[in-house]
Amino acid sequence: MESKKSIKSLIEHTVIFKGGEDNPLLAPRGVYVVNNMLFVSDTAQNRIFIWHQLPTTEYQKPDIVLGQSKKERTGRNASGEASASSLFYPSGIWSNGDILIVADAWNHRVLVWHNFPTEDGQPADVVIGQPDFISNQPNIYGVGKPPSAQSCYWCYGVYSDGEQLWIADTGNRRILYYKSIPKNNFSPADGVIGKPSFTDRDYDHESPIWPYSVRISDQGQLAITDTQYYRILIWHNWQSAFNSKADVIIGQKSSADNGQNQYEFFPKANSLNWCYDTHFYKNGIWVSDTGNSRVLWFENVPK
Repeated sequence: MESKKSIKSLIEHTVIFKGGEDNPLLAPRGVYVVNNMLFVSDTAQNRIFIWHQLPTTEYQKPDIVLGQSKKERTGRNASGEASASSLFYPSGIWSNGDILIVADAWNHRVLVWHNFPTEDGQPADVVIGQPDFISNQPNIYGVGKPPSAQSCYWCYGVYSDGEQLWIADTGNRRILYYKSIPKNNFSPADGVIGKPSFTDRDYDHESPIWPYSVRISDQGQLAITDTQYYRILIWHNWQSAFNSKADVIIGQKSSADNGQNQYEFFPKANSLNWCYDTHFYKNGIWVSDTGNSRVLWFENVPK
């Protein structure tokens, strides 16, 4: 009952927020809050907005914008070529207030700011998935080329515990794992989840098909939002995911099923439709069930 009361209170105190009044958000795909700071991927306008304090009104200009030289600009790669300070369809975000990590999806790379941004358009310190800041082809060499431990293809999600790093390498149908947050460009991953090797990209319904988001709970559980199969894959111990299939599936009856709302027109309490993210909270998990225009709450992570 307490949990239901707290959720009701949260909903009642919700504030609609649209960004700056003269230049509002457009199709934001990523949001993160830490130390009362708000980070938003203004995805369709190719920029990251940072507020030093949580906004309290419907409209409020960001304190810092990344990906563009000025807050009002919106061009892909700042209307030029890829660089250390440009973005193209940014999505997932993670930060601890000192380090910032952004999944720069359509540049097929992840950017890391080890020096926390203090000014508009500040260039990233490290690039993952590409040999340098000006390269931006999928799997380095272009469409149809095999993946490697150093490449990315439509990477939409990132997560870190402040030491380790996980990347949802969506187009390669896998999760890349790094024992530490890279400090050098083009660092290879230390492990891969969802594929038997770094060079494998085969379609396998037992593994993530379209992993859009990756999350690790304080208890060590792993959640992969597998968007194209309308499901959430859960491992009770993230370390077991390297060599075993998911312990639990949310949204489908089996790993072979992939129906929107389990092949039905209307949603149910156990069905999903174009789910894009999850978030562990206390003992449970939130699920962004985008295609059904709703958010689902599980008071305990399903077993």
